[in-house]
Amino acid sequence: MISSVLIANRGEIASRIIRSARSLGIRTIAVCSDLDAELPFVGQADESVLLPGPGATAYRDVEGILKIAADTGAAAIHPGYGFLSENAEFADAVTSAGLIWVGPPAAVIATMGDKIAARKAAIEAGVPVVPGSEALVSVVDARAAADRIGYPVMIKAAGGGGGMGMAIVDDDNAIDTAFEKVAGVAQRLFGDSRVFVERYVRRGRHIEVQVVGLADGTVLTFGERDCSVQRRNQKLVEESPSPAVDDDLRERLSSAARLLAERVGYRNAGTVEMIFDVDRAEFYFLEMNTRIQVEHPITEAVFGIDLVAAQLAIASGDNPGLPTHQGRGHAIEFRINAEDSVRFLPRPGPITGWTEPTGAGIRIEAGYRAGNIVTPSYDSLLAKLIVSADSRAGALELARTALAGFVIEGPRTTLDFHRDLVDSTEFISGGYDTHIVGRLRKGVR
Repeated sequence: MISSVLIANRGEIASRIIRSARSLGIRTIAVCSDLDAELPFVGQADESVLLPGPGATAYRDVEGILKIAADTGAAAIHPGYGFLSENAEFADAVTSAGLIWVGPPAAVIATMGDKIAARKAAIEAGVPVVPGSEALVSVVDARAAADRIGYPVMIKAAGGGGGMGMAIVDDDNAIDTAFEKVAGVAQRLFGDSRVFVERYVRRGRHIEVQVVGLADGTVLTFGERDCSVQRRNQKLVEESPSPAVDDDLRERLSSAARLLAERVGYRNAGTVEMIFDVDRAEFYFLEMNTRIQVEHPITEAVFGIDLVAAQLAIASGDNPGLPTHQGRGHAIEFRINAEDSVRFLPRPGPITGWTEPTGAGIRIEAGYRAGNIVTPSYDSLLAKLIVSADSRAGALELARTALAGFVIEGPRTTLDFHRDLVDSTEFISGGYDTHIVGRLRKGVR
């Protein structure tokens, strides 16, 4: 097992990695920006070092992070999610510096991070993909592709991810504006203005499969997560197993995810994301996230595993000893963001009070505490509330109790939305799709 790990991240995921590393006897090194010096993860690590760059860009400072790793004697770097976690050049720089990268090989990150290359890999693996185009650089080509595929279509950034850099186009009157907007966003966010066009699934569910690639090439899958509760293509709530998936579909989803991961030589933890077309009863590959997911705790709850510990073990060349059962019970995760519960606009500010619910089946992954200041420089995620029970009905009942007992004073949060969600007929039925938030909150897509 590796002796020490530097966590190149912040907030709740940094705390999460520290906890698993400590359970394995691994020394932890936290890095933090000047804006985060008072956050809990800084004090939880065995050692913490201030990043040299300004707060907004500090966690993307490759040279600064590698220097701290060398100065502190870190043996490995865990990137968490976001920031540099899916940056192939960073992964390559880490291994070139003689450090262990806790994630898949840089070449795999590069392939799966390019949506066009990822689609090609999925096709070669025999995994169904949404009808779409190759990479495009002109609106003329985008218009021709949309005419061939048929409206409505989605224009997406070829190098994007995480729900960013995309637009729905209902007819040819809007495609010029949408193309220019997405290409501009793609260039600004990802340094790559290429886009592609694919069929837009009008009534879909966002379903993903957790994969773990072992050092010997074996790929394991751990059920599915339903991530269909979204605002502006960003996830708010996830649950496992999906109420829309039966045993036959579950096997087909898992098989497709396994085939793709094997095809690209995947190692460590990752997620294969699918869109399930409710009207056609078909699923298609969307993308692969070559890192730990925000929503990984619900898979841990259902399967009784520690995915971060597994990541560290695999990176060390060890067998993590993961189970092969099909999972038990039901788990739901609620992302508690510093946003209002109506329009989901950021609401940063000082936290004056913080009370967490406790009890069997309740888990909190928090990045903040009372006295901390939520800045506008980073993602608005404050904490994750995870509930698990023997059944979905039991998980929903526990969620109501836990949400009622979670109190954050100061910045406005999404807690009120979550309380409304678990009491809504549509969510209780399990028959929702990716537009549920828009139905509960008019005007939000």
